[in-house]
Amino acid sequence: MRYDVIVIGGGPAGLMASVSAGMHGAKVLLLEKGEKLGRKMAISGGGRCNVTNIKEIDELIRHIPGNGRFLYSVFSIFNNRDLVRFFEEMGVPLKEEDNGRMFPVSDSAQSVVRALVKKVRAVGTDIRLNMPVQRVLYENGKVKGVLCRNGDVWKAPAVVVAVGGKAVPQTGSTGDGYAWAEEAGHTITELFPTEVPLTSSEPLIQNRVLQGLSLRDVVLTVYNPKGKKLVQHRGDMIFTHFGLSGPAALRCSQFVVNALKKSGAASTPLAIDLFPDHSLGQLEQQWWEVRQQHPKKTVRNTLRVFLPERLIPVLMERAHLPEDLTISHLSREQLHRLCREAKHLTIMIDGTLPLEKAFVTGGGVHVKEIDPKTMQSKKMRGLYFCGEILDIHGYTGGYNITAASCTGYVAGKSAAEQALAQPL
Repeated sequence: MRYDVIVIGGGPAGLMASVSAGMHGAKVLLLEKGEKLGRKMAISGGGRCNVTNIKEIDELIRHIPGNGRFLYSVFSIFNNRDLVRFFEEMGVPLKEEDNGRMFPVSDSAQSVVRALVKKVRAVGTDIRLNMPVQRVLYENGKVKGVLCRNGDVWKAPAVVVAVGGKAVPQTGSTGDGYAWAEEAGHTITELFPTEVPLTSSEPLIQNRVLQGLSLRDVVLTVYNPKGKKLVQHRGDMIFTHFGLSGPAALRCSQFVVNALKKSGAASTPLAIDLFPDHSLGQLEQQWWEVRQQHPKKTVRNTLRVFLPERLIPVLMERAHLPEDLTISHLSREQLHRLCREAKHLTIMIDGTLPLEKAFVTGGGVHVKEIDPKTMQSKKMRGLYFCGEILDIHGYTGGYNITAASCTGYVAGKSAAEQALAQPL
């Protein structure tokens, strides 16, 4: 059987491409190598699915540091607000939470997946599960169809590749699409993990002194090995047995990867500001006043009001203060050193967990080889790309799923229009 559009991959990008192509009149075949559609969506947002982020377009793109500007054309056709309307019209009301994140009112990712799959079926898409694709077929500079691993050949003048990257491989994202892209003449930029926990060989980490300790609303600053500030992120973090994790640490990961790659160094510094709303001088003043109120207490006991208990001996050791030092014996210079550590607790980061442990893949199909208004390949007529297979990556918080869904919508629409205008 021949189709107008074949979509490969049943994640957010592939599902949106299928819906969009069907809505624009195409006969669509959706091929998914696993036994379920929307597996990555089902586990996203802690099982609640952070569907999108409602920030204004410029701000949205600022939170997609990996080639986010490429999306201006996409968002002029279908953007985050269109996505909100799309879901609400399907009977999935959304609610706004902190930092513009949009979740289903049901707090259930499954409700999002069910509605999307129902819409895919409603527009007449044929779905084939457990159908891994072996190759995309090309002839004379244009797409002819796909060859599945079971030997089935499906013909279509337009193929949308929406198979994801290599992050979270248990959901089916194992990098299958890169070879198909290269065969069509595309460049694959170097793949690397983003939105991934950081690793450190420092004794502080390896001795597990702080393992499991969470810090709320701190600022992390990544420096290159020469000490130049690269990026700063505010949020929550957690110490692990291998390094640092939590939202703020994950956002720093791509900058750590780039710093280490560019410098060739074994590690790069990351500083934690435990009191981002106080300047160093303000913190010193606040703690000096406490010193006068509790002269007989030890520094360690006094600091419990301000800091997690496990962190106090770490700061004192780094500030070269005796463990049993009393407040009355704390000098101005010692206080300065202590406050400086609290504002700039530095940990040498030597890398990240591997790509397979990342939330998002950095790198992918080079965006200069893709038409941003249609998502069609500039190398092969009838070949479209959307979602994480592209060299586009954002922070967690609804940005990546927005990029995937919106590029999916535009790819599906464009593929349908092209296929119907010039059928096979």
